[in-house]
Amino acid sequence: MPQIAIFQLMQEISSFNPAETQYEDFVTSHGEDWLSASRGTLNEIGGALGVFFEEDDVQLIPTMSAVSITSGGPFSAEAWGRLSVELVESLEGLRDRGVDGAYFCMHGAMASVSEMDPEGFVLEKAREILGEDIPIVTSMDLHGIMTDRMLEHSDAIVVYHTYPHVDQKETGERSARLLLRMLKEDLRPVMAKVKVPALVRGDELITDSGIYGECIRLAQKIEESGEGLSAGMFIGNPFTDVPELCTNSLVVLDGNQELAEQYATEMAELFWVHRERMQVPLTSLNEAVEQTKANEEGTVVLVDAADATSSGASGDSNAILAALYNADYRGRLLTPIVDEPAVLAAREAGVGNEVELKLGGTIDPARYTPLKVKARVRMISDGDFRSETFNLLWHAGPTVVLEVKSYTVVVSTRAVHLFDRSFYRAHGQDPSRFDAVVMKSPHCEPHMYKDWASLYLDVDAPGATSANLKSLGHSVCERPMFPLDDDVVFEPRVEVYRR
Repeated sequence: MPQIAIFQLMQEISSFNPAETQYEDFVTSHGEDWLSASRGTLNEIGGALGVFFEEDDVQLIPTMSAVSITSGGPFSAEAWGRLSVELVESLEGLRDRGVDGAYFCMHGAMASVSEMDPEGFVLEKAREILGEDIPIVTSMDLHGIMTDRMLEHSDAIVVYHTYPHVDQKETGERSARLLLRMLKEDLRPVMAKVKVPALVRGDELITDSGIYGECIRLAQKIEESGEGLSAGMFIGNPFTDVPELCTNSLVVLDGNQELAEQYATEMAELFWVHRERMQVPLTSLNEAVEQTKANEEGTVVLVDAADATSSGASGDSNAILAALYNADYRGRLLTPIVDEPAVLAAREAGVGNEVELKLGGTIDPARYTPLKVKARVRMISDGDFRSETFNLLWHAGPTVVLEVKSYTVVVSTRAVHLFDRSFYRAHGQDPSRFDAVVMKSPHCEPHMYKDWASLYLDVDAPGATSANLKSLGHSVCERPMFPLDDDVVFEPRVEVYRR
């Protein structure tokens, strides 16, 4: 009976968020309880378990799961030091178990001030413990930064095919099926990658409708071919400023190195040709205010991707709120913000009462100046709610709903993912019933906002995850890099990995 080890490590960070990730920002799980709780979930682990449990002759060995409550800044040295010890100890328990294969579920865009490649570090340790002959399949987010160390210690890497991400479960299923094939068949995976010196953001990355989808459809065609094992296009996370940050094509075939190299080069060149289109046109903050004030019908959706908590931003931006407030916008505005002192002041005042407080700039004061307001407290909650997309329990910490002039501000103690509407809806707010709503995510599924917005503006606001990439100050990644530098030259060079 083959024994398969399962491991999970998931977080995406922004190097430009001044608030470092701490140990307490992770939920850790171990053993059979972790697997039991993961059965039927819509993430990678749930998908993989569904495949493994279909097999009568497979024994699963859970190690450890460490998943961040939300994205954030880089790990503090202390936090990574503590967590990394626990991660390695969980793998040490496999040393004498006779493990036949391993599935590693990872994001790929983590970083610590003391370790720029946490996932690569873990895979290297796993290889030392499990040995060179054990097949390891690793799944990753397409925003992952695929490093040499990850490739050197994995037999195959499987990557998401959708953005916005809706195929986590399917990615886990693909990973599990590939690992089972490697245990049962005489597969000889060869991985070919091509680095592309480009960082991109924008609507053209939406795989259903954007030009980036051409690369993904090629990857899917490769996977469906007789020799195809895995393929994808890693666009990386532009905000994780680490040495190997870039875009990568990846093709994994059964033994055919020459064809893998051809496919990886074709995919990379297809991406490079369209790089200029993969930059989102931004509307200045002042112009966004003027267009919002002029709008007379329907809802203006103000996209504040610069403060996207799911991408690693702090969540305490008041840039759009303050601009509308100071311009005396009189429409009904709905906006989120992370501000623990404001929550404490509102809770002390109590529901129905007025309170004077400041909003914004408590985490990233270099970017945001606190806005002094008078507010009426409309709701107090514990901040626990179920996500609209995955039905997972999310924790925003103590949360309040404030009424500021004609504005409704939902204020949390800590950042949570905002790539759907669940934070608003859990606190009694329907975005479609407002004149303007701030969406702190680069993209949501179209039906959530874009399909019904009367005006949809990507706002050039300040923030740790701004699509205005030149504004961020990259200092670690390789240069030259599009669009950070002018006249960047791309000469495809294939790198091959096989065990």
